[in-house]
Amino acid sequence: MLLIPIVTPIPLVTDANGVVKVSKTRITLDTVVTAFLEGATAEEIREQYPSLHLWDIYLVIGYYLQHQGEVDTYLLERQRLATKVQQEAEKRFNPIGVRDRLLARRSPQG
Repeated sequence: MLLIPIVTPIPLVTDANGVVKVSKTRITLDTVVTAFLEGATAEEIREQYPSLHLWDIYLVIGYYLQHQGEVDTYLLERQRLATKVQQEAEKRFNPIGVRDRLLARRSPQG
């Protein structure tokens, strides 16, 4: 039997917000790549995210390894955006003193 190479599409889609996700899931490229970089195997990632197919995880990891520069740039931009959103939220809703304010509301009024 002669094996014929088959071109398999990479199971990644970009949503309306520019977030890259594994096709037909809500799992982001960030999630899979970060788990891989932290030492998780494809099988361990599958255990953590049962909505992913093992072959999709291998394809995504392979894509990352082939396009490491572009993916790393994307991940850095996502991290920068997350930091910016967090800082804006902390400006609007200052977390300092939240515990004290909540406890003050809870205590009986004089």
